[in-house]
Amino acid sequence: MKPAYLALLVLFNIFWAGTLVAYKILDPALTPGGMVSLRFGLAALALLVCWPWLPGKAPRGRHLGITLLIGSLVFCLGQRLQVLGNHLGTAGNSAILMGLEPVVTTVAAALFLREQIPGRRWVGFGLGLVGVALLNGLGARDFKFAGIWASLIFVSSFLCEAAYSVLGKPVVERAGILKTVTLALVAGSILNFLLDGGQTWSSARMLGARHWWMLIYLAMLCTVLGYSLWYRIIRETPVNVMALTIFVQPLAGVPMAVLVLGEPLHWGMAWGSAAIVAGLLCGMQFRTSGPEPATAAGR
Repeated sequence: MKPAYLALLVLFNIFWAGTLVAYKILDPALTPGGMVSLRFGLAALALLVCWPWLPGKAPRGRHLGITLLIGSLVFCLGQRLQVLGNHLGTAGNSAILMGLEPVVTTVAAALFLREQIPGRRWVGFGLGLVGVALLNGLGARDFKFAGIWASLIFVSSFLCEAAYSVLGKPVVERAGILKTVTLALVAGSILNFLLDGGQTWSSARMLGARHWWMLIYLAMLCTVLGYSLWYRIIRETPVNVMALTIFVQPLAGVPMAVLVLGEPLHWGMAWGSAAIVAGLLCGMQFRTSGPEPATAAGR
C-alpha cells in the first residue's frame, strides 16, 4: 500500500470511529433505524444533486444489479444491524467485536476474490485482535460482556460490510466510483424509508441543531467522502491489506469515549494501542508507486 493511502485510511478510520459517539448523541432523539435512514438519505440526496458533474460511467447490466445489492446490504441491512447491536449492548463490547470485522472481510476476500493472504498479515490481524481486547480491559474484574443476542446482531453486520469491498471491487474497476456509490446509497435509502420513513420524518422535525450537525458529519464526511475514498484505494490495493486499517477504529474510539462519554482510563489502553500499531506495521506492505502485486489481487 502506498504510504499516502495508508495515511488517508488511518484518518478516515478515525472519523468512522467517531460514528459510535455520534450515534450516542443521536440515540435519545432517533431510533436506530431513523439514524440509518437520515444518515444515508442525506448522503444519497447530496450526491444525486451533483450527478451531472460526477465523473466516470454508471455501472450497467450485471454490475448495476450488484451495485443495488451492495446498497441494500450495506446501507440498509448491515448498518441497521450494527446500530441496533450497539444500542442493545455496551460500547466496550461493541469495540471488541469491531476487531472481528477485518478478519471477516479478509476471509471473504480470500474466498471470493482469491486474494492470497501472507503469513505476516495473519500475524498482524492477531496482534490487532489482542490490542482491541486490551484496549477494552478484557480480563479485568469489572469487565462484562453484553448479552449474546446484542453481540450476534452486531457481528452479523460484518457480513454485510464485507460485501461493500468484495462485491464492489470488480464494479469500480470498470465504473465511476462516485456514480457507483450514489446508486448504492439510493438503493439503500429507498429501502430505509420504506421501512420507517414516516416515523423518521416525524422525528426529524423535532431534531435540534446539534443533532443535525452530527447527521451532516455522518452523511458527508463518513459516508460520501469515506466510502468513495475506500473504493478509490481498493482499485489498487488488495482488500485484505485495507481491512487491517479497520483496527484503527477501536484505537481511536477509546480516547473519544474517554473525552466525550467520560469512560475511565486504564493501563490496557496503552498496551492495546501498542499491539495495534505493531499489528499494522507487521501486516502492511508499503509501495511508493504502482499497484499491489497481481498475486495479492487474485488475477
